Amino acid sequence: MNKYFQTILVLFLTVSSLSIKAQKHPYLFFTDQKVQQLKQQIKSNTAIEQAWQLVYHRAKIALQKKAPEGSMEDLCLAYRMTADKAFADKIKEILLSIGARKTWEAQEMLNRQPPWHAGLSTAAKSYTMSMGFDCIYDYLDGSQREAIVADLIRLGIQPTMADWINGDSRIHSLNSMGHNWWSAAVFMAGVASLAVEKEAPQAKEWVKTIADASLEWFGFAGDNLINKTRTFGRQGGYYESVGYGDFAMKEYLLFRLAYINRFKKMPFEIPLLAKVADFFVNACYPNDSSSMMLNFGDSHVDNRDWYPIILFMANGYLQERYRWFLKQLQKGVPEGYQYFDEAFGLVYNVEKNGDNTSSQPDLPPSCIYPDIGWGMLRSSWDNNGTLLAVKCGDTWNHAHADAGSFVLFHNGENLLQDGGTVFYNSPAYSDYFFQSKAHNVVLFNGEGQRQQDQYYGVKNQGKLYHMMDGGNIRYIYADATGPTSQNFDRNYRHFLWIGNVILVIDDLKAREAGKMEWLLHYGDCSAKKIDAQLKISKGKAEVYVEPLYPETLINTGFQHDFPEKLILKEMPGIHDHTGDQPENYYSIQAPEKIRQTKWITAIILGDSTGKPQPLLEKFQSKDMLGIRIIQGNIVTKVYLNLNADGRMMGRNSNNSFGGWQTDAFLTAVRFRKGKTETPENILDYFVAGGSYLRQGTTQFLNSLSRVYLISQFNKGHQLIKIQGQPYLHAYIQPSGHPREIELNGKKTPASYDKGMLEIKIVHPPISGSGED
Repeated sequence: MNKYFQTILVLFLTVSSLSIKAQKHPYLFFTDQKVQQLKQQIKSNTAIEQAWQLVYHRAKIALQKKAPEGSMEDLCLAYRMTADKAFADKIKEILLSIGARKTWEAQEMLNRQPPWHAGLSTAAKSYTMSMGFDCIYDYLDGSQREAIVADLIRLGIQPTMADWINGDSRIHSLNSMGHNWWSAAVFMAGVASLAVEKEAPQAKEWVKTIADASLEWFGFAGDNLINKTRTFGRQGGYYESVGYGDFAMKEYLLFRLAYINRFKKMPFEIPLLAKVADFFVNACYPNDSSSMMLNFGDSHVDNRDWYPIILFMANGYLQERYRWFLKQLQKGVPEGYQYFDEAFGLVYNVEKNGDNTSSQPDLPPSCIYPDIGWGMLRSSWDNNGTLLAVKCGDTWNHAHADAGSFVLFHNGENLLQDGGTVFYNSPAYSDYFFQSKAHNVVLFNGEGQRQQDQYYGVKNQGKLYHMMDGGNIRYIYADATGPTSQNFDRNYRHFLWIGNVILVIDDLKAREAGKMEWLLHYGDCSAKKIDAQLKISKGKAEVYVEPLYPETLINTGFQHDFPEKLILKEMPGIHDHTGDQPENYYSIQAPEKIRQTKWITAIILGDSTGKPQPLLEKFQSKDMLGIRIIQGNIVTKVYLNLNADGRMMGRNSNNSFGGWQTDAFLTAVRFRKGKTETPENILDYFVAGGSYLRQGTTQFLNSLSRVYLISQFNKGHQLIKIQGQPYLHAYIQPSGHPREIELNGKKTPASYDKGMLEIKIVHPPISGSGED
C-alpha cells in the first residue's frame, strides 16, 4: 500500500476508535424507520407478508452457503427484521472474507496499461461491504469495525478515488468513461464513503467530492475531439440504451438515497432526474400479458429491471406514471420474481394501501429525444396499441451502427424488430449485432456505417427532426447522411403515419451508382411473401410491408421474368442474445445499380377486427410521386415533390399536381370518399418542408420560411401543429371561423389577418423541433 494512504488510514482508525460509541447505524438503506414500517405492513397486507417470507426463506438457505455475497441484501433484511444472530454471523463471515482479499478488481482490469484498480467488481464489493457493515454495525466489536472500515477504504474507496477522481493519480475522465462505468465506480465509492462517514474523518470530503461530481456527470455535454456524445440528452434520454440507462441510474440513485437517509436532505437538486425517469416510461410498450422495452443498442426487449424506478420513487419521485410503469414491468413475471419479492423492493415498496390499479401515463403518446436521436410515435398508451420507434443518433460503445433504423410494436407484439445484441465476448457482437446489417436500414453495396464507428465514434451523428403527432397524421424524419457519408450524399428517411398506413420514404443519393438494399428484420415472427406484400405476424398481430417505389415486388411468377421489379432475398442473421442460433431477415434490393432514388415502402397495420386492408394506389408525373390511400370512407393523397430534394439550386421547388401548388417536399390531404379534393371537403392536411400550399385562389399555408405543418378540422375546432424557424410567422386556412385553436398542444385565441389564421412563434422549445 502507498505510504501516504497508510498514514491517512492510521489517522482514520485512531480517530474512529475514540468515537465509535457515538455512532448510530444503520442509516444507509434498511433504517429503523423503514424496518418498522415494513413490520406494520406485514400485519395488514397478505402480499407483503408472503414476500417477506420468501426473502426470509432465501436468507435461511444462504446460511448454509460459504460467504454467499449475492445474498447480502436478503441476509441484512432478515437480520434487521428478526435480530437473529445467525444472520449477523453469516454477514460478518462475508465481510471478513471479502476484506481479506488483496484486491477487489478483476485481473483483466489489473492487466491493462495503466492498471485499472477500480472497476465494476470493486463497485459491487463496495456496495456489498457497505450494506453489511451498516446493518450489523451494533453486532460487531470495535476491532472488527476497525478492520472492515480499513478494508472498505483500502480496497474500495481509495482505489476508486485514485483511478476516477483524484487529480494526482486519476486515469479516467468523463470524456472517456463518463457513462455507466463512471456511475458504478464513483457512486458505489460514494455509498462506501457514507458507510464509514462517522468512522473516517476524511469520508465527509469524499462524499462531498462525489456529490459535486454528480453534477458534472449529469451535465456532460460531449466531446467533439473524440466524437463523444452527451451522456444524457437535455430531455432526459440516455444514449447507451435502456438497459445501460437502468444500470447507470441505479448506481447514482443508490448513492442519492443513502445520502438522503444519512443527512435528511438531498445532495443537490437535479431537474434532469425527472426527465430521465420519463425516458424509461416513454421507452415502454404495454400489452395485456407483459410489457416490452425499446432495445436499441445493447439492451433487451424483455428488460424487466424494476430497480431504477423503485429507486426513483424512494428518492421522492412519486408520479403515478412511475407506478404505472412499475406495474407494466411486473406483468407476466412469475411469483417469486416480483419487485417486492426482493429485499430492496420489499423495504421500499410503492403500493398505495394495497391498491393494485394505476392510471395511464399523463405524458403525450409521442415524443422525441433529439440529443440522442430517439423518437417514439404511438397510437395511445392503451395496451396492445401501436408504437413506431426510430433511432438516428450516436454510434459508440453500447450504441450500435443503426442510424435511421426503426422498430414497430403492434397489437401486443414486436413485429418489426431490432437485430438485438449478444455478450461482448462473442465474435458475433462486433461482426454482426453491432453493425448496420443487423438493423432496419438502407445499405449501399452491402455497406451501412463504417465498422470502425463502434471504436472511434461517429464524427457526424445522425439526427431526428420534426416529430409531430396530430392523431390522424403522425410524422418524424431521420437524417442518416452523416454516419453513412462515405457512400451517401443524401440519406433521409421520412416516416408518415396516416391511419393504418405508415409510409417509410427514403430520399437517397449516393456518391456514385451502386447496389441499394432495404433491410427488414422480423426476428422470431412469421414472415412470408403474399403477392407483392410481405406479411409479418406473431400471435394475433400482423403487418404487411409493401414496397411502392422505385418499383414493387413481383406479384407472382419468377423473378427473372420481371427484371425491372425489386428483388427479395432472405439473408442469414443471428438470433437476438445468442452468438450462433441462425435467424433470417429480408433484403429488398434494387434490380440494377442506381445513384439517386426515392424509395417508398408502406407498412400496413393489420386490423384485429378483420376489416379489409387499406387500398393503396400509385400515381405519378414527371416531377411527382403520388400514393392514394383509401381507408374506409376516408381518402388520403400523398404527394412527393421531386423538385424539393435539393436539386433546384438557387430556385424554389415550385410544383403543381392534382390542382395543388406548393414548394413542399411532402404534402398529404385527407377528405371523405366520394367527395372532391377541394377546400370545403378537406378534413386535414400535412406539409413537410413547405412555405406555401394553394389550390386555385385558396391559400392553405403561407410562410416566408419553410415549415412542417399538420392542420386538422373538426366541427369548428382546429388543431394546428407547426414547426420551423426560431422566429416563425405563418398564415393558415381556418376551419369556419373558430374563436379558439389548439396550437402545438395549447389552446390559443384565434388571430386573423385577411381571413387567414395568423401564427407567430418565437423560439419554439427544443423538444418540439428537434433542433439544437
